[in-house]
Amino acid sequence: MLSIYFTCQFAFAAMQLFSTEPKFVSQTIDDNISIGYGLALGDVDGDGKPDILLADKKQFVWYRNGDWKRFVMADNLTASDNVCIAARDLDGDGKVEVAVGAQWNPGETSDFTKSGSVHYLIRPKDPTQLWDAVELHHEPTIHRMQWVKSGECNFFLVVVPLHGRGNKNGEGEGVKVMAYKFPKNPRSSWTVTTVDSSMHLTHNLAIMENKTGKSTKVFIAGKEGVKLNKDFSGEAGNVNQLPGMDRASGEVRIGHLGKQQFIATIEPMHGNTVAVYISGQNTVRKVLDEQFKDGHALATADLLNIGRDQLIAGWRIPNVEHKTGIKLYVPRSNKGDEWDAYWIDDNGIATEDLQVLDLNADGKPDIVAAGRATKNLKIYWNKN
Repeated sequence: MLSIYFTCQFAFAAMQLFSTEPKFVSQTIDDNISIGYGLALGDVDGDGKPDILLADKKQFVWYRNGDWKRFVMADNLTASDNVCIAARDLDGDGKVEVAVGAQWNPGETSDFTKSGSVHYLIRPKDPTQLWDAVELHHEPTIHRMQWVKSGECNFFLVVVPLHGRGNKNGEGEGVKVMAYKFPKNPRSSWTVTTVDSSMHLTHNLAIMENKTGKSTKVFIAGKEGVKLNKDFSGEAGNVNQLPGMDRASGEVRIGHLGKQQFIATIEPMHGNTVAVYISGQNTVRKVLDEQFKDGHALATADLLNIGRDQLIAGWRIPNVEHKTGIKLYVPRSNKGDEWDAYWIDDNGIATEDLQVLDLNADGKPDIVAAGRATKNLKIYWNKN
């Protein structure tokens, strides 16, 4: 009887939750960014609190958790714009290692001297000062990157260009998805392996590591849909098309409905459709929204503490309602067949990128987003 009582109480609480608008309080920490191409979250100064890192038009910067003061890490690194940033503590010292991508010139796919760059940033003794940049191998049109763990102690920087070399209109040579093995001395040579070259117009990637850290899955979104490297090792091969996921996709993230996995996408690249794919014997596609314009940001997390992940998505060009913003999609059950949509930001940000992490140690994930046309960087504090 007791277990039945608690089950009923949980169900009642869940119904109450969906009848109440989720609560987020926005805070603008910078209203004068240039573009805000990419975001990363992690502890830069070693104080135990995650900071915000931003790839802006000509500067890579970080904002200190608490006072949110802005510090420049690298300035005018290349002739063209910056485009992406990756941050993760690789050596266990409580401070993130940082890699960046720049020389953003997507129209030049052939000349690597005029398009694309990859740099590792060497931390100074005082991280509020400029960091030293170590230039690494690159292909044209570098667009996204993430640090990926393989095995117990190996880390790789996985880098995804937008186009293959010489590619025109999404046709031609495939995109070189590259893995840079993190060396003991970052100033030394890095081993770089092309782990896949079967896709075109590759826009973003998602990482899923198991709890032991011994197995990592890498999902890649592009012209051909979503492909999976199901056991990433930093070596070539083992990349396969996911069943039922051959629609062109720009963004991809992984979430869970209890024990059930789902894959979220924005379709096509810079698209209007937010969709989820429920894994199972037969993959089921569920469209959540078709009113985006230039959808460009996606995340999954259990913001509401309901035992299943929600989907956070944003777009950057005014849609048919003349709005940009961020929305939250909440599954009503672990089946994932019905979802409710809520505004996180109604026309206050032209979303270029967003990330989710608990910034104030209250056990509730918060949202950080950068706005392109709106030129703002905002935190949405989770008050649920």
